[in-house]
Amino acid sequence: MTIQVLDKQFKPYITEKEIGEIVKGLADRLSADYKGRFPLMMPILNGTIFFAADLLRAMSIDSEVSFVKMSSYAGTQSTGQVKELIGFSENVSGRDVVLVEDVIETGISMDYTLKRLWELKPASVKICTLVFKPNMFQKDFKIDYIGREIGDDFIVGYGFDYNGHGRTYKDIYVLSE
Repeated sequence: MTIQVLDKQFKPYITEKEIGEIVKGLADRLSADYKGRFPLMMPILNGTIFFAADLLRAMSIDSEVSFVKMSSYAGTQSTGQVKELIGFSENVSGRDVVLVEDVIETGISMDYTLKRLWELKPASVKICTLVFKPNMFQKDFKIDYIGREIGDDFIVGYGFDYNGHGRTYKDIYVLSE
């Protein structure tokens, strides 16, 4: 079933069931890697809210959560400029930090976030992303936990949006135009 979001048509891409399996796999890996530790999970808003909630609930370990908000998008394209809308409010010095992102494409926003975070002297920083677009990636940092690699297509649903619309679908849809 296709959906209409503003002026664009989208077709099914990743089902709610598949998303659940991806999230469970990531949660299991994080739980094993951080067993006996108390990591600071830092979801990057807005799109990550659904993924982060599901991921944190699926993990078998306790963790602290603090949100940050970075933005580099206008419509369906990255602007290449990162805006820090909500910065780092928790003391991360000496902490194990896991940045949680919905998608890593060019890597520009994450690169900026990493540089800012390392200035605050955490013990370690790992990156967990639901989806990764390797063909668009322009940076050289390591992504420690990748749920699924996808193509370059624009997606909506499960937190992904088009100009603020389409986030709340349970499945992920891909632009069909």
